[in-house]
Amino acid sequence: MGNKSFLERNTIIFDMDGTLIDSIGVWNQVDCALMTAMGGPAEEEMTVGRRRDDFLAAHGTDDNPYLSYCLALARHCGCSWSGEEVFRKRYEISRNFLIHQVDYKKGAPEVIQKLKSLGKTLVIATTTKRANMDIYRSLNENIRAKAPLDACFTAIYTREDVSSIKPSPEVHEKLMADLGKTREDCFIFEDSLAGMQAAKAAGIPAGAIYDRYSEKDRETIRQLSAAWYDGWNEVMEEIEKQSN
Repeated sequence: MGNKSFLERNTIIFDMDGTLIDSIGVWNQVDCALMTAMGGPAEEEMTVGRRRDDFLAAHGTDDNPYLSYCLALARHCGCSWSGEEVFRKRYEISRNFLIHQVDYKKGAPEVIQKLKSLGKTLVIATTTKRANMDIYRSLNENIRAKAPLDACFTAIYTREDVSSIKPSPEVHEKLMADLGKTREDCFIFEDSLAGMQAAKAAGIPAGAIYDRYSEKDRETIRQLSAAWYDGWNEVMEEIEKQSN
């Protein structure tokens, strides 16, 4: 399924985790390792990921949703660590993953480079924290070699830039205000239900990029999307077809 509306718009907004980069599974692995470090039960990665997604969706207006999540995970594991202690341990575990294992999804760098060459304004709007994005910007050679963030994107918005994370539309409203854009200027690429809900609330059409970690929400995501893509290769095919 396709919709050429994204090519008719001058500003393309990308989510990061699960959309541009294949990272959701990495975070599930990180949290499994974190639970082990806290003496918690062994659980399936998908179970761990669903718990995290559901918690963050419910606590998006907390001052620091991920700190709240870390504290809740400690209690789930029967661990007495503070939220801050869990947060620091999670960062320690994740750093190696983020530098060496995280990579773009297949076809994503080519789409980024192509849209850039067509004169589009490219923006990232993510719930990922700024420290992680800085790792992707400066230390992750997978990303730097294929489509370096600073060279390709006009602006990068992280969870520190807003008071409420997705499904709140705040990040999109902020970037439109900052960049002098209207809803009619923009199109969003997302993979998750929370991301699609944020796009809907902002009044911006969004294309859904399939990610297996969002499989449970597949039909709802489809209903909210202006276009559905099984992968970035389908986006590139659409660009080439519409550009000819």
